[in-house]
Amino acid sequence: MLNTEIRNQIIALVHQEVVPAIGCTEPMCVALCTAKATEQLGCRPERIEARLSANILKNAMSVGIPGTGMIGLPIAIALGALIGKSEYQLEVLKDLTPEALEEGKRFVAEDRIDIKLKEGVCDKLYVEMTVFAGDKKETAIIAGSHTHFVTDASAVQHGATVKDDEIALNMQLVWEFSTTAPLEEIQFIEEARKLNMNAARESLKGNYGHNLGKTIDRPLAKGIFGNSIYSHIISRTASACDARMGGAMIPVMSNSGSGNQGICATNPVCVYAKENENTEEELIRALMLSHLTAIYIKQSLGKLSALCGCVVASIGSSCGITYLMGGDYARICASVKNMIANLTGMICDGAKPSCSLKITSGVSTALLSSLLAMEGKCVSSGEGIVDNSVDKSIRNLTNIGADAMCKTDDMVLNIMTHKEK
Repeated sequence: MLNTEIRNQIIALVHQEVVPAIGCTEPMCVALCTAKATEQLGCRPERIEARLSANILKNAMSVGIPGTGMIGLPIAIALGALIGKSEYQLEVLKDLTPEALEEGKRFVAEDRIDIKLKEGVCDKLYVEMTVFAGDKKETAIIAGSHTHFVTDASAVQHGATVKDDEIALNMQLVWEFSTTAPLEEIQFIEEARKLNMNAARESLKGNYGHNLGKTIDRPLAKGIFGNSIYSHIISRTASACDARMGGAMIPVMSNSGSGNQGICATNPVCVYAKENENTEEELIRALMLSHLTAIYIKQSLGKLSALCGCVVASIGSSCGITYLMGGDYARICASVKNMIANLTGMICDGAKPSCSLKITSGVSTALLSSLLAMEGKCVSSGEGIVDNSVDKSIRNLTNIGADAMCKTDDMVLNIMTHKEK
């Protein structure tokens, strides 16, 4: 078993990266920053300027804002100023009322909000909100992660954002912690199950996004996919994503700043554990393995990138499912390599209702990778970007996502912002 100091560092990291969120984390991050600037101002702003990194813009353009029936940043910014509380973090708008929504709509209609790309910023996650009232103004800046406020904008602009102190993970460390830590120390991860499986259930009460989760549960889909563990897994995972991207006022447990990643790292593992009749302890350890694997990959990939987050979270859920199947460390590593051989390169083109389609692809691949691993099958180092070392294979994936796909990211944003109206 790992020593107490290392375990405490990992637990602190998980608590930092696995947190509740209402709605897509990018517009909520912008609303949070607006709320903070407004609190500093001490009164209702008359005008608001938003200066955002390209990846924040990309991920906030087409997603529903919870409880509003609207999409995009303007209403999120308006509500952040009017009713947002920074102490709520990524649940910043949970005090929304119908009256506040109407007030927010008027604020947007009065053209009080100016949103532009922030030039010269290296950090992919950068939010700078300036609020004005009379001759007073205040600025708040978030950079590096969705709730990380900074005071020195110049350091961020030169790519020198200081990250919070955190333990550097590797796959062996992730495995050892998840499978040997005292159960009472990691039981808190069950909260992810409660929130994210509840989101899947609540989604069925409305029509959100493309209704992918509901569609998979309908008779026609059952005739294609069957009434199987596979169909249940993709249905429960897609349903939660449908609700979140469709603007439902339902909290989910996020991972590394993404609610969809939290859902994808949680629901497939929970459904498989229930249907496979795994023990409660096995489920808790599988959930920790899934979430911590995603956190580990994100340490080198970054919070936002051109690579779809479902690739990262699905690798986590594949590890969790492989563990629930009885897999040892070698088979966990095989499932990771099988995932990297398959899903690498899936682009992120912003947060939106169709994210549920990508999550379904990720979860399907996770199950396939787990099955292959349990059969002793693993993509070899002679194939593509997979290496003998699982950690090197992960680094190959993140090097592509963080560096090589930057031009892809630019092109995606250019396409999204130059569509015919």
